[in-house]
Amino acid sequence: MSASSAFSDEKGGSSSVGEPEYGHDPASGGIFSSDYKRHDDLKEMLDSNKDSLKLEAMKRIVAMIARGKNTSDLFPAVVKNVACKNIEVKKLVYVYLVRYAEEQQDLALLSISTFQRGLKDPNQLIRASALRVLSSIRVTIIVPIMMLAIKEAASDMSPYVRKTAAHAIPKLYSLDPEQKDQLIEVIEKLLADKTTLVAGSVVMAFEEVCPERIDLIHKNYRKLCNLLVDVEEWGQVVIINMLTRYARTQFLNPNLNECLLEEGGESTFYGSDADQDEDEDEDKKEEALSKRKPYVMDPDHRLLLRNTKPLLQSRNAAVVMAVAQLYFHLAPKAEVGVIAKALVRLLRSHSEVQYVVLQNVATMTIKRRGMFEPYLKSFYIRSTDPTQIKVLKLEVLTNLASETNISTILREFQTYIKSMDKDFVAATIQAIGRCATHIGEVRDTCLNGLVQLLSNRDELVVAESVVVIKKLLQMQPEKHSDIIKHMAKLTDNIQVPMARASILWLIGEYCEHVPKIAPDVLRKMAKTFTNEEDIVKLQIINLAAKLYLTNSKQTKLLTQYVLNLAKYDQNYDIRDRARFIRQLIVPTDKCGALSKYAKKLILALKPAPILESPFKDRDHFQLGSLSHLLNTKAGGYQELPDWPQDAPDPSVRNVEVPEWTKCSSREKRKEKKVEKPFYSDSEGESGPTESADSESDSASSSASGSEQSGSGSEESEESEERSDSDEEEEEEEEEAKKRKTQKKEPIEAVQQSESEQSSEEEVKKRKVSKPPPRNVSESESDDDEDSPSDSSQDSESEDSESEAEVKKKKKITPPKAPTKPVKKEGKKEKKEMSLLDFDDFEPTPSPQVTPVGNFLSSSLVTDLEGLSLTDTVLSPATISPSGSLKSYELLHRITGEGLLVEYCFSRQPFLPDPHMVAVQIQFTNSAATEAKSLRLEEAKLQSGMRVKEFPEIEVLPAGESATVVMGIDFCDSTQAANLQLCTHSRKFFVSIQPPVGELMTPSFMTENEFKKEQEMLLKNLGQLMGMNEITEKMQLPERCQNEHAIVQRVTAAANLSRVPCGSDKECSSPAPPPPGPPVHRFAGRTVTSGSLVLVTVATKESGPSQLTINCEKMVIGTMLVKDILLALTQ
Repeated sequence: MSASSAFSDEKGGSSSVGEPEYGHDPASGGIFSSDYKRHDDLKEMLDSNKDSLKLEAMKRIVAMIARGKNTSDLFPAVVKNVACKNIEVKKLVYVYLVRYAEEQQDLALLSISTFQRGLKDPNQLIRASALRVLSSIRVTIIVPIMMLAIKEAASDMSPYVRKTAAHAIPKLYSLDPEQKDQLIEVIEKLLADKTTLVAGSVVMAFEEVCPERIDLIHKNYRKLCNLLVDVEEWGQVVIINMLTRYARTQFLNPNLNECLLEEGGESTFYGSDADQDEDEDEDKKEEALSKRKPYVMDPDHRLLLRNTKPLLQSRNAAVVMAVAQLYFHLAPKAEVGVIAKALVRLLRSHSEVQYVVLQNVATMTIKRRGMFEPYLKSFYIRSTDPTQIKVLKLEVLTNLASETNISTILREFQTYIKSMDKDFVAATIQAIGRCATHIGEVRDTCLNGLVQLLSNRDELVVAESVVVIKKLLQMQPEKHSDIIKHMAKLTDNIQVPMARASILWLIGEYCEHVPKIAPDVLRKMAKTFTNEEDIVKLQIINLAAKLYLTNSKQTKLLTQYVLNLAKYDQNYDIRDRARFIRQLIVPTDKCGALSKYAKKLILALKPAPILESPFKDRDHFQLGSLSHLLNTKAGGYQELPDWPQDAPDPSVRNVEVPEWTKCSSREKRKEKKVEKPFYSDSEGESGPTESADSESDSASSSASGSEQSGSGSEESEESEERSDSDEEEEEEEEEAKKRKTQKKEPIEAVQQSESEQSSEEEVKKRKVSKPPPRNVSESESDDDEDSPSDSSQDSESEDSESEAEVKKKKKITPPKAPTKPVKKEGKKEKKEMSLLDFDDFEPTPSPQVTPVGNFLSSSLVTDLEGLSLTDTVLSPATISPSGSLKSYELLHRITGEGLLVEYCFSRQPFLPDPHMVAVQIQFTNSAATEAKSLRLEEAKLQSGMRVKEFPEIEVLPAGESATVVMGIDFCDSTQAANLQLCTHSRKFFVSIQPPVGELMTPSFMTENEFKKEQEMLLKNLGQLMGMNEITEKMQLPERCQNEHAIVQRVTAAANLSRVPCGSDKECSSPAPPPPGPPVHRFAGRTVTSGSLVLVTVATKESGPSQLTINCEKMVIGTMLVKDILLALTQ
């Protein structure tokens, strides 16, 4: 055939055998060509003796396959070239055969001997291609040949061939499942492979063939974790998903113990109020607290989290999503936040990737809302987004709505309502309804905004608003009868069936609130009954029944007319409903017992609907899976296992080290110990759990044999150090005894004696406690419960310096110098190699212990009095002493084992950071022993919150008290700051929750400035009414009528300053107002954002007084109104 006809075959040939060809070349006459002459030129080239022609033909054939053309008729001609000696031709032949071997099985079987020879070819690519073709021939006769080939390839020198063997395992398993046992042996062999090329493929084979055989992973777990960063991207996805399920079966839940501690703390606190013998209760509680051990993360669990964290920066979205789901399912709550930034980065990708990521983010925001709050603006909707992306972003914004950001989100929703995309507008209105349901402070605001939408020109917007308003009105119907009347008037204009049905349901359900309008609506509906949709007809029947039971005089005839119309309706549902209603409400001789209870049945109270996210129950599917995306179980999906109750044995993951690799000399053992903490937590990771596990993590990279020998050498070094320092210890003991006799000294002396006492106790511990030799795994589990001195001893013993140097350092140290605690000597010895580290020479800061009453010195008050901020002078009355401030309990003395902790808001500026609220904390040690190392750690802060901890209190003697000040940035929110209060032996979960009045700082201004600011706030009023001004009327009691009482109560409820001019008649203004009752004004700003808060109390001689609050932050204003109202009226 001519070259032109071959050209036409490539460009315009049909894609299936038996169809006519339509050639683009006029000379080819393609429409008349017959099938037996197709690709004749290619067949001639393949039959030639020249390798160059064969190579050209194979390139054209593979190109046709790539374009989706059917070349199966060339199979016999291609198979003949399997034995070609040219490597390039052979590669392409194997590519062709992999594509068509399954379709042309009989012809492929003829070349099996050639494939078997190819398995022993010197070229690794040919060996791999031969195995790939052999596994693609799906004929049960050659299963033994395939099994033999896979076993040989699994032992091949080339990692590429071993990778191909791993790919062939699932193919053979699907062809003959009875070969499973032999295939598991091959998988076990390949899992021990140390090359990154094989790891992903063999794990995929493991998932397909035997995912239940967890025991195969034990020995290879640490190797897979360490190789993970270097595996190819799709292999990383498979390994991470497998390790997620593995970790759920082998490790404890990192968040369970935290919840138990919090619940236990609450129960012990409230249990102390019971009317039982207090001594018995305290004994029981102490026993329960002593039995509960703090959670210690398994080193292998930490290894997995640490090695997957860098993959959050991968360029492959699937890898980032896999790591995100791993952290969500496995990591402690304090560490999950690291995935938020990576997922937000993926939102800049294609719309398909955005859709999958937003589905998972929507599920995460239901349980872990805080981690995405800083990225709120990343979920704002663009006009170019597709509708499905818009709806998902809207879902995420609704889930992220809280008291602090609701005003911003509602303003964003206002602009979305003006969109041309009607489906998106309907979803926005539903989102506003969900926000109003979950955040009670903005319910009225949202309701007013939705009522305004009822006058919109777009019928779909009005209809959706009606449906959402109906759900909101069910929560408080008695307050909103005006809205029900307004909606009744819309029945003439709205034609959307669902909206008409909702209005009729509302009028029928609350017909007692609109007794005059409801019968008239029924009259109008009866006229148009035959033309209405079925859903509207059903609600007309329900409305008629309800009105018949409540107002039968006016509606009896109308009800009979509607029931007669429904009796002959075409829809059988409507006919059945009419027959049922007639028998129920219309009394007859044959009526049953149900008619007596007609009112109770039809007019029963209905519970308000709960507007929930459609993603609420999706978290039982593994994130990132197809089942989660579809919200239904897909084929091949494996359930995520539950956490075990008791931790399985971690020793199953220990790998035995061959004898020839063990170190014999002591120097080599020491070198090995220096390398041991390679995977320690000092690589920059954060979180309370990580710091607690830093010692235990280092054991994951060392073998069991070297661990035992290392522990023996540590013990010998410790004993030598103890014998060298005996003389120094005796002198320190004598000095410490002398100091103990002097009980009351200045603060500086107290701090010095505290540090010396702690060093003396450290020495006694070293003398008395000489632990027997034990393996490292036991010592690691106890390290977190011991004092920090134990960790310093371990760090000393692990140091790479020789014993002679240690002895010299001990002898050079002067015994009578002011000693520091021994626990810091270990750190210093470790850091002496770094000559640029000057931190060791700075003295450790110790907190100044001050009594509670004298927190504010008189000199500070006088200094503040001299500051003239505006027209007014700060009076000493504005600075309330700490004794008059309300204190709250942070830690009960029973829960704290004798340590009582209370806090109050000092209302003083926090000097290190003016955007933080100053919190004064008082520690009282009522136990018989002294408390050490009192400090705070951030446990689980809401997004945006910051804490400035107070300096650590090293020692608090028994019966003593200490007061410190810390700063907290609450982000203008009343959400609690969750912290960890730590002593030398325990950790307590505590929370500090501020009243809304303590989130402010006084703002000094004149009355004219006050009025200008008030006008500016009112000018900036948003479209949703009630955004910036809240007004409430109240009846003041007699004892609160005078000016002094009002000022005292308002300033006690909120940290505000009094605007100087007390009433309008005292002020000189350009146009003086007529004399009237006094008006009291107060001003302040929120601590974090500096938003203005203006409070006005207008008293009247007769009638109720009025409280007005102007505030940029709607939620703060709403909460402040409640607090000030309560303070003025109680």
